[in-house]
Amino acid sequence: MSLQDELTAAQRCLDDLVKSVGRLEKQVGHGLEIRRVRTDADHLRESLALLREAAPGTPAARPDLVTIPDTPYDTSLWTDADDEGLGSTRARGRRAP
Repeated sequence: MSLQDELTAAQRCLDDLVKSVGRLEKQVGHGLEIRRVRTDADHLRESLALLREAAPGTPAARPDLVTIPDTPYDTSLWTDADDEGLGSTRARGRRAP
């Protein structure tokens, strides 16, 4: 079996475990013991997700690229904007330190 097949099988088993814990919780109530089991199952889910991300051969999620045009920005966008760090000398009654 390939690594991806093993990870998928583990995920299916873990999903079944979470469903079983949910059914048990309905039968035994919301006591400390069932909360511990649910927390452990949630930790296993998180760990398996991390393992899946770190597994070799898993395609890494690539962020969408955003194209930034080379044309200049409209200067009206900067009306009443302060200069970075010092503040604008054009601002009403304000001066840079």
